[in-house]
Amino acid sequence: MALQRPVVSAVLAAGLMLSLVACGGDSSPETATTPSATPTPTTSSSTPSAVPTTPTPVQPAPVVRTKATLTKALLALEDLPAGFAVDPEAAGDDGSGLSSTNSKCAKLVRLFNANTTPGAKVTVDRGFSGGQNGPFVGETLEAMPSAAATTAYLASVKAAVKACPKAKLTIEGAGSSTVSITEVAAPKAGTTPVAVRFSAASGPLEGLEVTFAFAGLADVLLSMDFDTSDIEELVLAAYTKASKVLGTSTSGT
Repeated sequence: MALQRPVVSAVLAAGLMLSLVACGGDSSPETATTPSATPTPTTSSSTPSAVPTTPTPVQPAPVVRTKATLTKALLALEDLPAGFAVDPEAAGDDGSGLSSTNSKCAKLVRLFNANTTPGAKVTVDRGFSGGQNGPFVGETLEAMPSAAATTAYLASVKAAVKACPKAKLTIEGAGSSTVSITEVAAPKAGTTPVAVRFSAASGPLEGLEVTFAFAGLADVLLSMDFDTSDIEELVLAAYTKASKVLGTSTSGT
C-alpha cells in the first residue's frame, strides 16, 4: 500500500561569467604642415583581444540508486530511542484497504491501495515497534525517476488529501470503520513535506489513529507511518540520515 509503506534531484547548474576584455589603439593627430592648413580629424579604433565563447554545460552523470544504498540509508536501531526493536511483520502489505463512494476520493484511494509508489524504480522499507502495544513506526525509501517526479508525487498526495475528508478503512482481521482524513503540520524536512492523519471515531477501528509523513530527498521519496501523532523527532532523524547516506541536501523547506 503506497501511502502506508509508500508510498528532488534538482540539479543546480553553476553559471560562468564571461568578461569582454578590450584593448584600444590610438592614433595621434597629424601635425599640420603649414599654419594655414586645416587639421586632419583623428580616428581611433578598438579591437577585442579575444572573442568570447559560450562554454558547453557539463551535465552531471545520473545518480544510480541501488537497493543496498537505500537500505543503508534507512533508520537502524542505533538511530532510535531505547526500547525499539525491528518489527519484521511491518514490511510489506498488511491487508489494509481504503474505499469510498465519493468520486473526489478516487485519487487518494488509488494512491493508498497501491503496493508501491507509481514510477518508483527501487523500494526498501523497515518497521520498528516499541513493545507489544507500540509505538509502531514504518519507514520507506523509494528511488523515483527524477527529482521532478518526487515533487509531482508529493503534490498529488497533498491534493488528494484535501479532496477527500472521509473514507472507509478496512484492516484485515479487525474490520472496517469510517476514518476522517486530515492534513496536519509536516516536519520541515526535505522538499514539499506532507503529513496526513487517519482517525476512526467509531466502529470496529474506533480509537485508531495513523499518521503518514512524506518528504522529498532529491530523486528519493521518504515515507513514514506512525500509530501516534508524535512524529517530529523520528521524521527529522530519518531525513537527516538518508540525506547523509544518499548525498542529498539536508536543508528543510
